[in-house]
Amino acid sequence: MADARTTDAHLPSRRTAFKAGLALGLSGLLLPTLNACTPEDRSRTVTVAGGEPGGFYLEFSTLLAESLQRHGVVGTAVPQVTGGSLENLQRLLAGDATFAVALADAAAQQAAQQAAAGPSSGASAPGPSSGAGGIVALGKVYENYVHCLVRKDSAIRSFADLAGKAVAIGEAGSGTSLTAHRVIAASGLSAAGTTAADNPVRELNLGLNNGLAALKERSVDALFWSGGVPTAAITAANKEMGLAMIDLSALIRQTRAQFGAFYDRVLIPENSYEGIPGVWTVGVANLLLCRGDLDERIVKRTVELLVDQAQELIPRSSLGVQFLSPETLINTAGVPLHPAAAAAYRDLHG
Repeated sequence: MADARTTDAHLPSRRTAFKAGLALGLSGLLLPTLNACTPEDRSRTVTVAGGEPGGFYLEFSTLLAESLQRHGVVGTAVPQVTGGSLENLQRLLAGDATFAVALADAAAQQAAQQAAAGPSSGASAPGPSSGAGGIVALGKVYENYVHCLVRKDSAIRSFADLAGKAVAIGEAGSGTSLTAHRVIAASGLSAAGTTAADNPVRELNLGLNNGLAALKERSVDALFWSGGVPTAAITAANKEMGLAMIDLSALIRQTRAQFGAFYDRVLIPENSYEGIPGVWTVGVANLLLCRGDLDERIVKRTVELLVDQAQELIPRSSLGVQFLSPETLINTAGVPLHPAAAAAYRDLHG
């Protein structure tokens, strides 16, 4: 990934262009239409681990579950309310979820932990030939935008102003908490490690909805959230109390240097949230994941949905942020594709 990668500020037109490009660019190349549901498929129930109410994870997972059921990939598909990426990964490993959405940095961390644990961990380390337990990808489904939110009436104008402040960094089971902690560590304002700051940020594990409530009550000074643009709960909170966003782009280089090349420079455009200027921030790929032992037929047909039925899977609140782009579905930030997914993309692209 390149440091200078950006997102187009004119996102509503991008959404229209994406749909037109998908129709034209893939004409004659789309995968075969979904096959009829077999008796075995009709009896199968799958679950899609999502996220918190009001966030893109749950909205996307709900749309995916509806599409899987509508097109007969399985008989029943159910979205799950969860704390986010880290919990979703644990649900996959435990067999408590069939699919999950997760941030690429969280998925890569889980893959590294599995590899270090080895066969005794009860799940094989993920890899292209992994036939059991390990976590693998079906594709990159969209870009997550890290929001660093403060009250508009606060005196906080830059990240440095957060020194000594209470900051909600996401639920303990969320990918937001991992990314936010890494950004804070890269800034030099962390209380942890050998380079602990003299006046560190006080990190609190509060998720989106509890964090917004705490921001309203002034029991925290800032809130991190990693999600799509706009996020519905933030739109509502901005109308109620007035919010501002802090530019995080100056921290990307150091975050990449310390934690890996998962972090891009992306723009949250002006008026994505009413009255808030455009701001540069940290972007992280969001992946659709499964276990390596998931039935190959279901994997293939799910990839067909991602390509052929992309318009059904774009959350209604989206302004047109990168979703299910044919060019980037396979860019899974080092997390290997499920073998059946890789084969499906080869069929598509030749």
